[in-house]
Amino acid sequence: MNQPTLFELAGFGPDGWGHALLAGAWMTILVAIAGYAVGACIGTLGAWGKIAGNRFARATADAYTTVLRGIPDLLVIYLFYFGGSAVVTAIGKMFGAEGFLGFPGFLAGSLAVGVTSGAQFTEVLRGGFKAVHPGEIEAAIACGMPRWLRLRRIIAPLTLRHALPGLGNVWQVVLKESALVSITGVAELLRQAQVGAGSTGLPFDFYLIAGVIYLMISTLSSLIIQQAERHLSRGVRRR
Repeated sequence: MNQPTLFELAGFGPDGWGHALLAGAWMTILVAIAGYAVGACIGTLGAWGKIAGNRFARATADAYTTVLRGIPDLLVIYLFYFGGSAVVTAIGKMFGAEGFLGFPGFLAGSLAVGVTSGAQFTEVLRGGFKAVHPGEIEAAIACGMPRWLRLRRIIAPLTLRHALPGLGNVWQVVLKESALVSITGVAELLRQAQVGAGSTGLPFDFYLIAGVIYLMISTLSSLIIQQAERHLSRGVRRR
């Protein structure tokens, strides 16, 4: 029996795994979006703590970024998954449930990716704020803008403009980190490629297809980020 070709494996025919791989790619994007959103929330708080917080807030933000940048991402996912499962199992026993109760892999993976990326978000947003010229904030104060209005119309847009290239890099990192979520059983792209490789005995083909799909997602993301950068840079004089 002839082995299916690379294109047949990636297709939607009798020997094709196209549906499973596309479903895995969609799950990868969902995990990345969820993790990115969690990281953005944490990073915003962390950047605020480093910029405008008191001594305790700054120390907490510094400790968070130092610790999370020094711990392997895979270990963080393990901690969230097995730690969450231990908590869920303990709660289940309180209500009479027996045996091991697993923590949802999607939730554990998204939280873990978000927590790890939050450290990068913190530094990127802090750098974006530091790049805002003090004269622009002083001009807003001189015009009598209240603090919340300065934040909404001056500080936040300018910080985002300066931070957007770094935020794009964080997205690409989160997209790659989402592949680690496969260890929790989530049927994302790498997991589907592993299943296909095990079923057909063609690991190189499936991992090559997965790599191409990752590259396509990454390329599309880069184009969207570049478009956002051009949009936010309208009216800015180029040097």
